Amino acid sequence: MGHAGMAATVVRYLRSVGSPTSAAPEQGPEPVDALPRPDLRAVGEDERAPVSPAEFRAVLGNFASGVTVITAPPGEDERGPAGFACQSFASLSLDPPLVTFMVARTSTTWPRIARAGVFCVNILGAEQGELCRSFAVSGADKFAGVAHSPAPVTGSPQLDAVPAWIDCRIHAVHTGGDHLIVVGRVVAMGAAGEDGPLLFHKGRFGRLAD
Repeated sequence: MGHAGMAATVVRYLRSVGSPTSAAPEQGPEPVDALPRPDLRAVGEDERAPVSPAEFRAVLGNFASGVTVITAPPGEDERGPAGFACQSFASLSLDPPLVTFMVARTSTTWPRIARAGVFCVNILGAEQGELCRSFAVSGADKFAGVAHSPAPVTGSPQLDAVPAWIDCRIHAVHTGGDHLIVVGRVVAMGAAGEDGPLLFHKGRFGRLAD
């Protein structure tokens, strides 16, 4: 999918959720609203749910994952870049090179990334737990005191000292229950290879044993 096709995909998505695709020049920044939480049920009203949310989290917490920060450049009339901590990230395809991340439909950061049409995946290292926490806080200036530079193709913030980064354009967006599945086409990437990964397991940060 070329840049025009990617842009069309994002515009269709934004229109489907009622978000503006452009802002009038005489107006201030458009408010960023989260998507409504869908009314999802796997069973009927008179049936017992197969698993409780608490059990789901407890069992899935046994799966250790890496941790990333997804960033995007500021849009028109926006004061700064967008970013959020994300553990639901994975490689998807080698040819073409695609990656994916999942984001809650209630995220207020995602609409800004969708409007940008691009993002950078910053893979965090073992010593960057505090950096992750700063990007997990809603409503704060997440980039305060965080050194970064523009990724080479999209201009999305590439955080300093991360072990690896992946610069992407949005390729597709799919619904997945109370989350969205975002597919990115890789346009540039790099790795320092000097630090082990930051891991997340059972609600806690960890690292690989030597």
